[in-house]
Amino acid sequence: MGDMMNQETLMQWIIILPLLAIPGILLFHKKPNLREASTLIVGALLLIAVVAFYQGFDATSGSYVHWWELMPGLDIAFRAEPLGVLFSLVAGSLWLVTSIYAIGYMRGHGEANQTRFYTCFAVAISGVMGLAFADNLFTLFVFYEVLTLSTYPLVTHAGTDKARHGGRVYLSILLSTSILFFLFAIIGTWAEAGTLTFAQGGVFDSTTSKTMMSVLLVLFIFGIGKAAVMPFHRWLPAAMVAPTPVSALLHAVAVVKAGVFTILKVCVYVFGIDLLADLDVTDWLLYLATAGVLLASLVAMRQDNLKKRLAYSTVGQLGYITVGALLATQAGVLGGAMHIVAHAFGKITLFFCAGAIMVAAHKTEISDMRGLGKTMPITMIAFFIGSMSIIGLPPAAGMWSKWYLLMGSLEAHQWAVMIVLMISSLLNIAYLLPIPLRAFFDGNRSVVSIKREHIKEAPWPSLLALSITAIMTLVLFFWPQVFYGLAESLASVAGGTNG
Repeated sequence: MGDMMNQETLMQWIIILPLLAIPGILLFHKKPNLREASTLIVGALLLIAVVAFYQGFDATSGSYVHWWELMPGLDIAFRAEPLGVLFSLVAGSLWLVTSIYAIGYMRGHGEANQTRFYTCFAVAISGVMGLAFADNLFTLFVFYEVLTLSTYPLVTHAGTDKARHGGRVYLSILLSTSILFFLFAIIGTWAEAGTLTFAQGGVFDSTTSKTMMSVLLVLFIFGIGKAAVMPFHRWLPAAMVAPTPVSALLHAVAVVKAGVFTILKVCVYVFGIDLLADLDVTDWLLYLATAGVLLASLVAMRQDNLKKRLAYSTVGQLGYITVGALLATQAGVLGGAMHIVAHAFGKITLFFCAGAIMVAAHKTEISDMRGLGKTMPITMIAFFIGSMSIIGLPPAAGMWSKWYLLMGSLEAHQWAVMIVLMISSLLNIAYLLPIPLRAFFDGNRSVVSIKREHIKEAPWPSLLALSITAIMTLVLFFWPQVFYGLAESLASVAGGTNG
């Protein structure tokens, strides 16, 4: 019992810990070294807590914590399950790395309002942890909105007209989808199932009409705007006006991952994959998500601005996870969960590199990056590794998730989906690999000579962060067991029927 007690206490600490950085950040706002130290210390503590929680996690017992009841049936409560633990591990490890990176970037770039930046960052991570462990749809919705509101000041950080416009698009799309669709889906679930608590095999019973469940599924898929399902993806490229560490947080750690995490969680714990496979509308949504993967990849190819290209790439990669959930097979769920991890480490590496190029070489357009390998070899090698993971080439982590997604399409006999996933991987090659290749081979295909005196990389904290995430991308290819184990137990929960 003592052990269980510790797990439950630890889960609450994981949600609260990021907020404990805020007093230090505000107190030392005039002493940057101490201010950043409070973020890093709390970030390290959070990582230790998340890892300790994972080590004590037992999928069968599932630690449960109840905070308060607003009305009968509307509770703020938390429970550990495999997908939440997986998400908390990803976000917990990447917050620390992103904070290290941010220190180099924000100082190297001479950004204003750094205290506000680190404060909002901490609130956002707390929101992610609350969302990861939410026991019911109501708790999930509350933390989902906390995340939207706490990241808005990060998107508009620069304070320019362009930043404010980007922030307006960001906020209006995310709030309107969640109030018009997501909230209605939650109310509809409550009306039909009489509960909002996530359950193995789903919450609906055989008496619920298929039409009603189809309507709810559509509302959920479009209402979870953070998953950037087309046509509600415009907020994502619009949010690119933010500083690069924010792009990294939005695209790899917090916002978009919260979206696809929610879609996976709803598909597995609200509908259950047996029921999903029965609904006619599932196939339509699956084809829509698949089309989104293809369209986003095509739009990405046309972007010359590196961050814009990466943003559209993210829209496509999130589509993979939505596809994994909607395939309604165990392999699809497993692939989707694995892709949350692989995409997080791969894409954060690419964004870190984009920011490093901007700080050190002051370049934002891909056409200006030819021969950049001679001055920024470490950054461009990291970019190459991150690209391999997004494409799904060994020895990078992205290979495993794409493998299981293809297996899932086979299992569901969705040949068209399988072909699109393969074409999309070829498009990933077309829009990502030329960037590092041009950096190391200039126009006449001769290798760029790298001389010690030429090298001018980004500030060392940024360089350290992008090296860590690039190395992790390779490590997760050879040792994916931790995340694979969690994804597999999620898939077996998904496959277990509720009789």
